[in-house]
Amino acid sequence: MLKENSKAPDFTLKKQDGQSVTLSQFEGTPVVLYFYPKDDTPGCTKEACSFRDGYSEYEKLGAKIIGVSPDSVESHEKFQSKYSLPFTLLADTDHKVSEAYGVWAKKKNFGREYFGIKRTTFLIDRDGMIAKVFEGVKPANHSDEVLTALKEIG
Repeated sequence: MLKENSKAPDFTLKKQDGQSVTLSQFEGTPVVLYFYPKDDTPGCTKEACSFRDGYSEYEKLGAKIIGVSPDSVESHEKFQSKYSLPFTLLADTDHKVSEAYGVWAKKKNFGREYFGIKRTTFLIDRDGMIAKVFEGVKPANHSDEVLTALKEIG
């Protein structure tokens, strides 16, 4: 897992419309980079919708929100459309970016072990440094936590 005060690893992934996005293109802008397990599942939908509902506050602070999951571009397009998500969703289908950020891990569910994303958010400052790491995220009020931290870093 990456730590606070370290440089956020750069990457390029495709977003929901198939266009490529590179993290470094946002340098000079705070970025909320949130990793989530799967489109259109209860917890992930709750988390995405909380970011959507607070989106105007993020805009006022000049921040970009970027969601990353191993789902396909097509899956992201459907998820974004279904819930009117106003921010970017990136397809990390080979989970290389999730691995680079240390959020691809062994998980257990109903006695079954598998690899997947540990729900984690990285708040990246204007200089591309990780200002805050949120691990073990609870989807319901997570957006409020991130907004508070974003206001603190300016």
